Amino acid sequence: MDNRRNIFMKKVILLCIVILSVGLLESCKAPAEEMENQYQADVLVYGGTAAAVIAAVQVKRMGKSVIVVSPDQHLGGLSAGGLGWTDTGNKSVIGGLARQFYHKVFQYYQDSSAWKWQTALDYGNRGQGTRAIDGKQRTMWIFEPSVAEAAFEEFVEENEIELYRNEWLDRENGVKKDGTNIRTIKMLSGKQFTAQQFIDATYEGDLMAASGVSYHVGREANSVYEENWNGIQTGVLHHDHYFKKPTDPYIEKGKPESGVLPRVSVEPPGEYGAGDERIQAYCFRMCLSNHPDNRIPFPKPTGYDSSQYELLVRVFESGWDELFRKFDPIPNRKTDTNNHGPFSTDNIGMNYDYPDASYERRQEIIAEHEQYQKGLMYFLANDPRIPKQYQDQLNQWGLAKDEFQDNGNWPHQLYIREARRMIGTSVMTEHEVMGKQEVPYSVGMGSYTMDSHNVQRYIKADGYVQNEGDLGVRPKQPYQIHLGSLLPKADECTNLTVPICVSSSHIAFGSIRMEPVFMILGQSAATVAVQAINDESSVQAVPYEQIKERLLADGQVLAFSNAIKPTE
Repeated sequence: MDNRRNIFMKKVILLCIVILSVGLLESCKAPAEEMENQYQADVLVYGGTAAAVIAAVQVKRMGKSVIVVSPDQHLGGLSAGGLGWTDTGNKSVIGGLARQFYHKVFQYYQDSSAWKWQTALDYGNRGQGTRAIDGKQRTMWIFEPSVAEAAFEEFVEENEIELYRNEWLDRENGVKKDGTNIRTIKMLSGKQFTAQQFIDATYEGDLMAASGVSYHVGREANSVYEENWNGIQTGVLHHDHYFKKPTDPYIEKGKPESGVLPRVSVEPPGEYGAGDERIQAYCFRMCLSNHPDNRIPFPKPTGYDSSQYELLVRVFESGWDELFRKFDPIPNRKTDTNNHGPFSTDNIGMNYDYPDASYERRQEIIAEHEQYQKGLMYFLANDPRIPKQYQDQLNQWGLAKDEFQDNGNWPHQLYIREARRMIGTSVMTEHEVMGKQEVPYSVGMGSYTMDSHNVQRYIKADGYVQNEGDLGVRPKQPYQIHLGSLLPKADECTNLTVPICVSSSHIAFGSIRMEPVFMILGQSAATVAVQAINDESSVQAVPYEQIKERLLADGQVLAFSNAIKPTE
């Protein structure tokens, strides 16, 4: 009996030892797994945009370690996503690493093998005008999406930048702060990143928002910053993106009781100059080809509904003849095709909730935009109500077979023209853009028109349809961008810089929001971040003269008097 009891007790003891051992192994395993998901650098750049890549390059060139955490698989944002007809404004104020990017593009097209579908001579001197030529650093401003993406990948490889793709910030619980300092950010995958400085280089400003930084979505009232062009702009018709002739919005013409056609709002537009939460329209910048061996016919999207485009038929009935106005030619018989006209690729009114939406909701919005635009092109190419002369010409075009090959030849980046805008230590307004207000602490320059695409499509008091929100107000000359527009308020966050969702009013952002400017500001934001590390200070406390000295040394243009002079 005692012997059996001893055997039993030995088995119990052995079982306990096994259980304890497994428990100890598991407890050791968990921290080990956590350690595998821990990453650290001096600077963390969140985003896969052109600004993100440029910011990371600047950090490395200033001698610090950097990690780029990109929600995207493809680098370059819109610059590699179809926007190859660069909105440059005055090219002489685009310097530093931004200009080096356009030099890389120039170098690519010097190789005869780059010209697969046409000769360089046939394409001509587009994108290389007099002001784009500056000695050894010659530039090209117009390019194919794949060429831009390759240039950004080259930047990453040359500078040995640590990069993690398809990593999405945990926007609910992923940002850990110590007072006003961000310490770590966590991705939905579980990866955690620790850094001394952080840069939010996304179009949406997700890291900025998750860090508790103040921001604005929509248009401020003109009264907020005493502006003229910011708020609701009913009755103001710029560009050619409006209904030039009376166009009936009702299912049965002249009969409001029949209901309105799709994509026309029945909501009142609001009072002129008032603020609202609406944002300018998004679209995809399609890359089309008219080379028979490199074009794919416009596909019929799942769920195609021709009734969505009935209003466009009425536009053609009014005599509209501007269908091909924005088929801007890029090399190799391709286009950067943008919105043009009163009913075009801009999906007006369908993006209002995008900036603050969940990832899932954003994907729904992106999918709806894709379906709308693919359906629009299929409609134009196939519906018998489209005038034959335009349809025959359009059917010489199709999606470029050699672009966006892993995405059905469709751009991988929706044109997020505007999302959140930080309310930082200084706010850029139309007064600075138009040269009416001095900018004391310049970190770069802009020059493009204050450009807002349409924000809404509504029914006027006379019963006809009209678009609202499209603006184009040109500055007299290039303007300086304030350091404070990159910096959060000091009581909100002291180790974050924001080069895309900058602190500006809606209409000032309409000029700032150009890809070369984002690259300029990416370099400047990184410079501030590294200087803050060197000084062991907040980003707000870095002396401006210190920032200025480094930026000038790195070729940044901070004043029009220092603009790059062309050489022949």
